[in-house]
Amino acid sequence: MTKRRPQNLLESFNFAFEGIIHVLRTQRNMRIHFLAAVIVLVTAVWIGVSKLELIALLLAIAFVFITEMINSAIEQAIDVATTSFDPLAKLAKDVAAGAVLIATINAVAIGYLVFSGEVADRSSRLLDRLRDAPAQVTLVALVLTIIVVIGTKAYTGRGTPLRGGLPSGHAAVAFAGWMAATYVISDSHRFLISSLTFIMALLVAQTRVESGVHSALEVTYGGLLGALITLVVFQVLA
Repeated sequence: MTKRRPQNLLESFNFAFEGIIHVLRTQRNMRIHFLAAVIVLVTAVWIGVSKLELIALLLAIAFVFITEMINSAIEQAIDVATTSFDPLAKLAKDVAAGAVLIATINAVAIGYLVFSGEVADRSSRLLDRLRDAPAQVTLVALVLTIIVVIGTKAYTGRGTPLRGGLPSGHAAVAFAGWMAATYVISDSHRFLISSLTFIMALLVAQTRVESGVHSALEVTYGGLLGALITLVVFQVLA
């Protein structure tokens, strides 16, 4: 039996980075968290958050990363230890996943508290001139979005008006609704309403991908199409 050579400090760091890279390569949720962290930090620098707010954001991001990596390690260790279904193994995985959920909810709450005031003020200044936008403009935007979606599907010859093809009609209408809600709401609750409608639009898009009806590209194209058409309509007509 050969005696294992003790690791030096450089090797320890190397193994640690290899673990981080492995999780990023193999775990979709970790990649989503990583992208969200980049967006949050760039936004924090752009709007100029305070030092304490930045500390809170960094701690929340680190907490999410750590729990996600521990969850991945537990799942892989359980998969190696057992080859058959074990209720306790499932329970351990569920508990680890619950820890990630708690960390994510905590990070979202911190992000909302940090960004809500600043973003709400900026969006209010930008959209105040449209606060009296009539309901007819919203209706025109949604109808125009549907027409463009059907026309695009007819041109590409893929899918049906209500299922499949490029672009995703559900995603287009969902993100058109998000953009319209953002423009119409004019009081202090604008940021909250816009955030909730944006999350709902994302959930609509996610269900279309997970159900296998649309690809991620078709959903992305639909969402961008709906949001941009509504933006243009409000700029022109309101």
